[in-house]
Amino acid sequence: MAIIFSKILTKTDVEKRLSLPTKSLKSLPSFEVGRRCNVEFQAMDGNGRLWRFGCIIRKKGHPKPVLSKGWIAFVAHNKLQIGDQVKFYQEIANPGASQYKVEVKKAVKLFGVVVCYGPNVSGLKGFPKFYKFM
Repeated sequence: MAIIFSKILTKTDVEKRLSLPTKSLKSLPSFEVGRRCNVEFQAMDGNGRLWRFGCIIRKKGHPKPVLSKGWIAFVAHNKLQIGDQVKFYQEIANPGASQYKVEVKKAVKLFGVVVCYGPNVSGLKGFPKFYKFM
C-alpha cells in the first residue's frame, strides 16, 4: 500500500474542503472532463466504513484539487479539528483497479503544543470514554 499524501488539517480543511497536493492527482481515478473536472472514489477508514468522496479541480486561481463531496460528513463523523492529520493510501489490487484507504490521527497536545499524533478513537463504538484523547 502506497501513501498518496499526508496532511495536517487547516481551518479551511475542517470547515469547507480538503485541499490536496497536485501530485496526488496521478494516484486518483481518471478525471472526467466536462464543465468541471471531477472524479468520485471511495476510501475505507480504519473501522471498515466506506466513504464516498468527490474530488474537483478548482478553475479559479491556482488549479488545485480539492475534496468537497463527502468530506465535511467525514470530518463531522471523526470529530476532526485543526491540527489533526489525515493520510490517504492507494493499493493497486488488479491492473487498472485501485482501492483507497483513509487514516485519521488525532493531535495529542501537551500544554497547548502538539507532541504527537494518536489513533482516532472518537468513531469507535464501545470504546472506554476514559481512553479518549480529546
